[in-house]
Amino acid sequence: MSQHTALDPVRLTRELVEIESITYHEGPVGDFLAELLAGRGWQLEKMAVPPPTDAASGGPRWNVYGGPAEGAPDLVFSTHMDTVPPYMAFREDEEFLYGRGVCDAKGIMAAQIAAAEALRTAGFSVGLLFVSGEERDSAGAKVANEQPRGSRFLINGEPTDNRLAVASKGALRSILRSRGTMAHSAYPELGDSAVHKLVEALANILHLDLPVTEDVGPTTVNVGLVNGGRAPNVIADKAEAQVLTRLVGDSGPVRQAILKACEGFAEVDFTLEIPFVRLRAVPGLPTMVAKFTTDIPWLSNWGEPLLLGPGSIHVAHTPDERIAKRELLEAVQLYVKVAKQLLA
Repeated sequence: MSQHTALDPVRLTRELVEIESITYHEGPVGDFLAELLAGRGWQLEKMAVPPPTDAASGGPRWNVYGGPAEGAPDLVFSTHMDTVPPYMAFREDEEFLYGRGVCDAKGIMAAQIAAAEALRTAGFSVGLLFVSGEERDSAGAKVANEQPRGSRFLINGEPTDNRLAVASKGALRSILRSRGTMAHSAYPELGDSAVHKLVEALANILHLDLPVTEDVGPTTVNVGLVNGGRAPNVIADKAEAQVLTRLVGDSGPVRQAILKACEGFAEVDFTLEIPFVRLRAVPGLPTMVAKFTTDIPWLSNWGEPLLLGPGSIHVAHTPDERIAKRELLEAVQLYVKVAKQLLA
């Protein structure tokens, strides 16, 4: 596709989904996007994103930025190139596109490119930023935030059913570790069960009275991983759990509540925090609350953020990930409309 050929978002989504880009393996899709954007007349830059120290495998990866030939963009569209595992091949029927990343977020990427090209043709100064690592630790967004381009607005793309998000929940990840003393299970008085301690701590956490924000909803807790012990007939000397809390405000009260719930039972290590954010709405457009996290907190230097994209978060990360072709094409027009209102 040359810069003079009209871009087909459905075809581009197919091409993007056919390139596997599970987190840490974003290099090939980054190369494809860089070649595509440069060939269509965008001023192209790559930003190297370092590999994680704990990844078993991966390869070179980067963010891809396409901007105007001269000056700073007034508005930048952004989303992520990586997907969750496992890879699922592209397919389509009359109504839907299917495959890993088709709504989270490669269809969004295609719609953003089409919208940016329409805006550029209409004389607006816009840019495109596609990042690595959103599904794990937002590594690409953090790199990009050190290299802003002076934009006034950032429209971040995630599946919001083409509704503007007025808020995005935050996340607090914690690891609970309990220690005990091994013994024969026939003589529990000779040991001290780490598993029993961990169960007590988790029960306390699940019964916590956590913050609720009226127009956003409640803080929610998920105990996602639990492991420990040696055998059914051995008193456990160690046990561990990973807990993810979805934040609706400041993390301070939640941290204190978790620490108190685990007192005497487990040590707590808070390993990740993504803050809760409130977002701008645009008059006349439907809104929603995103109960998930995004790269927005790590792109603060790229302008005032908005969150908008086609597709449903309910099918993202599932075997039935899909996006309606009609919704994808509507998203292009919606991105153009929102950008023009912001830049009017």
